[in-house]
Amino acid sequence: MINAVAAALLASAIVIPPGAPNDTPPPDHITIDIVTINGSGCPAGTAAVAVSEDNKAFTVTYSDYLAQVGVGAKPTDLRKNCQLNLRVNVPQGFTYGIASADYRGFAHLEPGAYSVQKANYYFQGMSQTEQISHRYNGPVSEDWQATDTTEVAAIVYSPCGEKRNFNINTELRVYGGTSNTATTTSFMTMDSTDGSLETTYHFAWKHCS
Repeated sequence: MINAVAAALLASAIVIPPGAPNDTPPPDHITIDIVTINGSGCPAGTAAVAVSEDNKAFTVTYSDYLAQVGVGAKPTDLRKNCQLNLRVNVPQGFTYGIASADYRGFAHLEPGAYSVQKANYYFQGMSQTEQISHRYNGPVSEDWQATDTTEVAAIVYSPCGEKRNFNINTELRVYGGTSNTATTTSFMTMDSTDGSLETTYHFAWKHCS
């Protein structure tokens, strides 16, 4: 499930000087708390966060993230979004950034319809990262996956010694386009057929001076 993205990070074979990015996670397990969760794509109780055993990634699981247009859909259903505000508790002497993110779901798009998935993130009090978009064109009825990767030099790290919450913004939009929305329904989810979708964020670690 988790790609080997961390292998692309800069690392020294002998010693990693303070302040240098690397793919070696802290020896102690980290914890993540959901501070707030807002948005039409993540009603209360429908999103959860888990940290991988190797501390190299964390996963956000959604169970009610659905955008749709057409038969049975309300006008507001064409766009769904979610903003997560997280507190990432890391061991002393380390800080972190996000090297990449994997998004997964299911899309059913009638001929002429299309959908867009967008995401960005930022640390409290800092500038947001550039929003990355992925478009999917109908006809399609299958699982989808998108990966956003950040170049090593562009990874934004939480300032050392400061407690700054981490914000994740995601969005799904479905457009009817030239499809017949009077007789068909097109939709896109961040929710697989078994009731959960894992959106994985891969850490980049750095030693603090």
